[in-house]
Amino acid sequence: MPALATGAGHEPGLYELLAALPSQLQPHVSRAEDNSFLQDMFGERSLHSLVKIHERLQHYEESKPVPVLDNAADLVHELSEELEGKPANGEIKELLKLLAKPHVKSLLKVHDTVALKSYDPELPPLPDDIDDDEDSVKIIRLVKNKEPLGATIMRDEHTGAIIIARIMRGGAADRSGLIHVGDELKEVNGIPVDDKKPEEIIRILAQSQGAITFKVVPAMKEEPPTKEPKVFVKALFDYDPKEDKAIPCKEAGLAFKKGSILQIMSQDDATWWQAKFEGDANPRAGLIPSKQFQERRFALRRPVATLPFQRTSSRRSSGFRRSFRLSRRDKKKTNKSMYECKKSEMYDMADVPTYEEVTPYRRQSGAKHRLVVLVGPTGVGLNELKRKLLISDPQHFSVTIPHTSRAKRNQESDGVEYHFISKSLFETDIHNNKFIEHGEYKGNYYGTSLDSIRSVLSKNKVCLLDVQPHTIKHLRTAEFKPFVVFVKPPTVERLQETRKNGRVISGKDDKGSAKPFTEEDFQEMVSTAQSMEIQNGHLFEKVIVNDDLSAAFGELRSALKKVEMETHWVPVSWTHS
Repeated sequence: MPALATGAGHEPGLYELLAALPSQLQPHVSRAEDNSFLQDMFGERSLHSLVKIHERLQHYEESKPVPVLDNAADLVHELSEELEGKPANGEIKELLKLLAKPHVKSLLKVHDTVALKSYDPELPPLPDDIDDDEDSVKIIRLVKNKEPLGATIMRDEHTGAIIIARIMRGGAADRSGLIHVGDELKEVNGIPVDDKKPEEIIRILAQSQGAITFKVVPAMKEEPPTKEPKVFVKALFDYDPKEDKAIPCKEAGLAFKKGSILQIMSQDDATWWQAKFEGDANPRAGLIPSKQFQERRFALRRPVATLPFQRTSSRRSSGFRRSFRLSRRDKKKTNKSMYECKKSEMYDMADVPTYEEVTPYRRQSGAKHRLVVLVGPTGVGLNELKRKLLISDPQHFSVTIPHTSRAKRNQESDGVEYHFISKSLFETDIHNNKFIEHGEYKGNYYGTSLDSIRSVLSKNKVCLLDVQPHTIKHLRTAEFKPFVVFVKPPTVERLQETRKNGRVISGKDDKGSAKPFTEEDFQEMVSTAQSMEIQNGHLFEKVIVNDDLSAAFGELRSALKKVEMETHWVPVSWTHS
């Protein structure tokens, strides 16, 4: 057992003696259990702490400054009277004049006041009315400032005692190390609390200022502090403790917004975790609902079907992949495929977004780029944004080449407009889950394969992909690490101003002709965007309002640069694979 320096001089202190005792006594101990007992007793951390405090106090007693006298003012008065009886000369006159000055008299008076005052710490007196049969108690004094004490209380259902229910990590009570979960509270500032409700005790504490004295009965067992690994989560919902009727103490709650990064300080309570904002210099934690508790609450609140599907009107349906045309090389807009995704849009309704464990991630030089996924309602401008990105840097950005089972036309080349494969092979690939999205139009299959995404990424390019929102879940893997951008429209009124001359692809005929936007199109675009954001907003890392195409493009380009250059929070599973 190492001997530690005491700081009280060069001579061995009590702390060092205590550290050396087990090895000194070992030759005199015959039984192994006796030796183990001595090791445990003299190695007890609380005993070492007490001895260290004792030595610090002893050092203070030996080295604290002591005034030479505490009656300097009286001494100067006596000196002045004695000098006045002496023959006057220049030096005596100057001294008497100096001692008679008001500021010198005031200085000496202050000196005596300070010298007479005791600055030793005063401990609160022990209560005189402690019964011999009463459990051992601790008298604790904490100084309260504007900061909350950081502890919650409750009444024990069986004994009726007031118990410390929770210690908030980083709070005043936690930092003091004097109050523990399970301690029974007997008095606050001399006021017995046995007959009071927890709410009344909280009011007493709220009205108290300065030093607060607690009388507590320690819990039977104090758990040793454990160093827990740092856990960070991304909040996937908004939370306001003031609106939560279930929280045990609203003042102790931590409000946060969707997307906030929280450091989990304690998960000891299965219902209420303790957390603080990542990077917050304030060490005090606040209460947040645990993942399991919040999932149960969300599951009870959520109806079977809350949001309407995007309906198919005279224009193309929500599944229409106009983006297939972006793979063409100087071709006319001849793609007429109606892309109907076969996966259910209700698939993710079973998922309850609460928290996701995250970790910092920064793309290393030479590593594959993150997949960029664009999501938004039909007509919002996804393809226009993709096209501007491709034009801005065709060596850096690229799109996937879709697959189809239809026959190749004369002007088409395999691997340019499409990858042309047989219908049976397409169906085999569907069965083997090789497509992230697929659909059928006029007896022919169309789809985006996972291999087509890998092909772009393997060329050290950024792959731009727009998909239906429910598909994002299947792309959120360590391989792709998707950066999801939600492009939403402005208000209907703003759409009427800015897109009155715009056109949308119509599905009335086989020519896939464009038609002007209608009021109904604008209403549906905004409604669909709202539905997407409510159902899948927790998966969006960036939200851009496409009010002005140039401004939206600039915002998107800036966001993509940051993804490549800066550190971002990503799911832990993406870095552990």
